[in-house]
Amino acid sequence: MGLKAIVKLFLGVIVLCTSCSDSVNIVERPVLPDIFPDYVGVTVPVSIAPLNFRIEGDFTKISVTFSGSKGDSFVVEGDNAIAIPAKKWNKLLLANSGDSILISVLGHQAGEWIRFAPFSVYISDDPIDGSLVYRRIAPGYEVYSHMGIFQRELSNFDEKSLVENTLFTGSCMNCHTFNNNDGSEIMFHVRGKVGGTIIKTDSGIVKLNTKTEFTMGKFQYSYWHPSKKYIAYSVNKTSQTFHTADANRVEVFDAASDVVVYDLENNNIITSDLLFSDGSFETWPMFSADGRSLYFASASAKLVPQELKEIKYSLCRIAFYPEDGTFGSDVDTLINATMTNKSIAFPRMSPDGKYIMVTQFDYGNFPIWHKEADLYLLNLSSGDYFPLAEVNSGDVESYHGWSSNGRWFVFSSRRVNGLYTMPHIAYFGKDGKLGKPFLLPQKDPNYYDNSFYSFNIPEFVRGEVNIDVRELENVINSPGQDVRFTDGKQMVEDKN
Repeated sequence: MGLKAIVKLFLGVIVLCTSCSDSVNIVERPVLPDIFPDYVGVTVPVSIAPLNFRIEGDFTKISVTFSGSKGDSFVVEGDNAIAIPAKKWNKLLLANSGDSILISVLGHQAGEWIRFAPFSVYISDDPIDGSLVYRRIAPGYEVYSHMGIFQRELSNFDEKSLVENTLFTGSCMNCHTFNNNDGSEIMFHVRGKVGGTIIKTDSGIVKLNTKTEFTMGKFQYSYWHPSKKYIAYSVNKTSQTFHTADANRVEVFDAASDVVVYDLENNNIITSDLLFSDGSFETWPMFSADGRSLYFASASAKLVPQELKEIKYSLCRIAFYPEDGTFGSDVDTLINATMTNKSIAFPRMSPDGKYIMVTQFDYGNFPIWHKEADLYLLNLSSGDYFPLAEVNSGDVESYHGWSSNGRWFVFSSRRVNGLYTMPHIAYFGKDGKLGKPFLLPQKDPNYYDNSFYSFNIPEFVRGEVNIDVRELENVINSPGQDVRFTDGKQMVEDKN
């Protein structure tokens, strides 16, 4: 930080202290302030909304000075929390893009002001996609409560509802995905009596009935092909159970699963006997950035729930030929569960095709209640596979997704209170170095304390997601279109 900015900060503190009759006594406390959310030392995009925060402890007032080597400093005051003026915040971040700003906190307590050690927030000039889309859902295990899919702008606090299950009472929505972060194409499932897979493209909205006589269940976990011609899905027999004496309260597991690819143009399911077998559980499909490989998680089939803790998924890859929708004849194993003695889920490739991020945990295929679940990164060039120590916490890290330029990723974490998943964003530099992650800012710093909702499947999105609710309601309540599985009979015969 430059001398000019330091002088501004010092003068700002003097003005504050001489203007308050009860601020004569200043106690220096050379420790960082305990603030929530924890924005100390984080890296943020230049377009991020104000990082409003509160100070923890018995403070009756708070005064915070924001400054940088460029741009005017300013002071924000509040009781034990601050609401940063958007115009001043945006101006300061823009002036210091590629550098940092300094934040100095004074708290008033027991008749005196306490000055904490200042901290920096680093301002990256790498852009971020404009919004985040997530499902917000109240806790529950058996009954579908109120839930919705929402789009939140990252440059401000504006949030809009895309679809809520009030359109189809007693049903669930899940597994929304976008094609390459493009807000114009979205897919999600509706579960319940009017259930089906909803796909919105430039051509309109369709509802698919995805259970066939040859598949064990409906489409589940999904991933778009970059050509927009295909979507990879898992089909699963999923069950849920509860632990009576375990830190992981809930267990979701598959009794069987396969991976298929849906051909949007021909309304047909295609697959390979290497993805559709009784001897293995295949799930969590993902296309490569160039669309010529299909990655998936695979584990040897075992009896569940008796052998659940012995089920550990590896990361595998098979060639895919989008020209004719065929697959290679060999499967490569990139992360071998027999070597790690762990399980992986949620493979997500960086847009440049250089890295794959996964969630690694002790066993099974669904980590969102596994406290040991952490994020890991696979470098496809070197083969290095390692935990993201700068990002992981002592609680669950689960679903994650990349920004369209690969410089940011978002992930779900229960680190705040161990109960609710909340979206955290982290910087991923061109050199692979990580910034300290930050919790999605809210207008009210107490928002997460007062919320009874989890944020599921956070996805970065470019552009506005526009869904005609009237059209969507009509489509959801329609009979829907049956998908075809022309090779299904032969595939089932081969499995048997």
